[in-house]
Formats: sequence, structure tokens, C-alpha cells
Amino acid sequence: MIVPLVEAVAETCGGKAGALGALLRAGLPVPDGFVVPFAAYLAAARDLDLGRFAGEPDDADAVRQTIEARSVHADVIDALGGALDDIGDPPVAVRSSAAGEDTGQESAAGQHESFLAVHGVSAVAEAVRACWASLFSPRAIAYRAAYRADSGRDGRDGRPPDDLLMAVIVQRHLDAEISGVMFTPADPDDATRIEASWGLGPSVVEGKVTPDAYRVAEDGSVTRTVADKQQRLDRRGTRLVVRDVPSAARNQPTLDDATAARLATLGAQIAAALGGPQDVEWAIADGRTWVLQARPVTAAPPPPTSPSGASAVPAATFAGTPGSHGTVTGTARIVRGPGDFARVRPGDILVCPFTDPAWTPLLRIAAGVVTETGGVLSHAAIIAREHAIPAVLGVPNVTSRLRDDTVVTVDGTSGTVTATNA
Repeated sequence: MIVPLVEAVAETCGGKAGALGALLRAGLPVPDGFVVPFAAYLAAARDLDLGRFAGEPDDADAVRQTIEARSVHADVIDALGGALDDIGDPPVAVRSSAAGEDTGQESAAGQHESFLAVHGVSAVAEAVRACWASLFSPRAIAYRAAYRADSGRDGRDGRPPDDLLMAVIVQRHLDAEISGVMFTPADPDDATRIEASWGLGPSVVEGKVTPDAYRVAEDGSVTRTVADKQQRLDRRGTRLVVRDVPSAARNQPTLDDATAARLATLGAQIAAALGGPQDVEWAIADGRTWVLQARPVTAAPPPPTSPSGASAVPAATFAGTPGSHGTVTGTARIVRGPGDFARVRPGDILVCPFTDPAWTPLLRIAAGVVTETGGVLSHAAIIAREHAIPAVLGVPNVTSRLRDDTVVTVDGTSGTVTATNA
């Protein structure tokens, strides 16, 4: 019913949990916890024909609502209570670990639910149920459909039912002072790329802050670009709160060079343990660095542009961070939230303050993406690269500087957005 995280393997606990279990067995710093394996999910959904819901949005919505409406079985709640007691009943993070998640072919980055600052067996049980149901959320369905289209799979047949499985990780919550993402290099001569910001990690992975960016070369030398980090996310009891970063810290680097180099060394150990380049979520709490997640790199980001090159652009061109390779011309569609989703048409350029995983369905129809905040290692940037959609990130105030219906050219390799009829 419950699997200690150190014993987790992908075959029974999903790719995310399997990777964390392997890292724990290799002696690397992963917060302790446990997994609710596939078997518990299958028992909860045993009367549902899961195979037919792989690619039918209406049916999938029905099964999601069915799972959400069901009480978690008493046996599962008892097992959760015992496992929480074993780790001291602290606040915990509850994270999805689906069968098709965090593989070398598809990251499913941010497509399923995760919850931080959860406390108590009842709240954990509710979060587990929400993770199960998120296998059939609109964004997860859209991601699977896009993956099938890109890989040539038949959308009507969908995936084998064995792939529609959800395990759930429960780990000790970390009150991170600094957190971020790291991509380990595919080639020994390449640099390790690190993005970091103050507070908890969702600010970085969801693209809601433009993070500091670091490159650590093979010889240990560090180059960095320090961002204006205006907000941070922190835990307050069982709530997550967004607060302003004090002005003195906004433009201060989150990491010194020695810490960035140590992170790169840890990244190399993770890549060695898991057998290839890794996309790593990490956090620093109480002076110690922890690994929160590691998955294969599915699509490497473009190289960064030089500061001089980024500033030498015409007045009608806006400079940002290269997020996803390629160049595309289309109509700018200003989207500030879900209420604007219906305005986006196939071939539009999505221009928005940020994109979080709930925006994934738009990436199936948008020809390019431009954001005001976010880094190249964020979930949305990863999904854009997987779908070969050019993206430029971190263009200040672009939603007010560009007009709706303007024709723009997005160069995701150089990090520029040019208005052709401004």
C-alpha cells in the first residue's frame, strides 16, 4: 500500500519517484518520504475503463470528476497516517508520479498536480486524490494528444491502459531560502546551466519570476546574469504566500560562484547515477542543498545571447532570453489569463505575462510564445521546446509594449521579437 521512497522504482511508482529512489540509494540528498504506488490508484479506479479515456476530453473530464468525488479508501488513509507518523508528521509536499512522466521521450513537465505545505492525514489524502484525478485534466490530455501527434501514434486508439497510471510521492516539505532548476550538460565540454531565485521553487518552474542564470564550465568557472527578482513564494503554516522581495535583495545574486560550482558537481553526480543529462529541481534550506526532482533532458535550450548582442536591436525589436529554437511570424495575441484563452487562434503568437502548466493546451495551437517573466528551464519553456515552438522569455512589459493583432517575428534562438506593423 505504501512504498518507502528509498525503495521506489519506476515500474510500480512512476518515473519521478523511481528517479528519486535511485538517487537516495546512491546516497544523494533527497528529502525523506514515501510513495502511494500505482496499485492504490488502480484499486481506487478499478471499476473505470481507463483505457478509453486516453484521448477523449469529454470522457476524461467525466472520469476526473468521478475520481474527485470519491472518498479515499479507509485502508489508504490508515496507511498514509502510519507513514506520516514514521517521518514525524511534518508539513509535506505531495507530487504526482505518472507512468509516462519524466521519461527520456516526454517530460510531462508540470502537467499533473503537485501540492506544497500539506499537513495532516486528511489533507494529504485529499492531495493524493487530486493527483490521481489530474491524470485526466485538460492540460494532461492536451499534452498526451500532442505527444501522440508528434510521435505518429493513433489518437483514437490512445495509449495502452498500462500507461494511464498515477503514483503519488509524499515528502518532507522544505522551506527553501533559494531554489531553482539545473540542466546538466549533454557533452563534457558543455556548461551546466542553473537558474535560481529566492523562496520556493514554483516561482521558477512556473515562470512567474525571471531567475538569475548561471553557466558553470567544465573547469569550474562561472558566468552569471543577475535578474530583478521582484517576488518570492514562501510557506506560512499550510498556505503558500507570495510576497515582495526587499529592494536590497532584488538585484543581488542568489548564488555565489562557489555554491553554483557545488551545484554543478552535484548535477554531475545525479547524471552519473541516472545515466544521462538531467533536468534537476533543487532547493537550499537551512544551508543544505537538496534534490527535489530529476528527469532526463528532453530538449536542450538555445545558448544564451551575449549582453551586448541582446541590447543592440532596432526600436521595433524587443530583446529577451532565447527559450526555444526557431523563427516564426504571426499575429500577436495578448493573453493575460485563462479568460483570454478563447481569443487565441491557430498560428497566433502567444504574448503573456508568464505561462504556467495550465496553459499547455494553448501550445498546441500557438505558433510562438513571448513572456514577460520566466527562465529557459521553466516548465513552459521545456514544453515549447518539446513541441518545437519558438519562444522568447523575460521581455519586460511586452504585453503593454505590443498591441493585439500586431504582426511579429519571434526568433527563439537569438531571443528577439520584432514587430513588423507596430
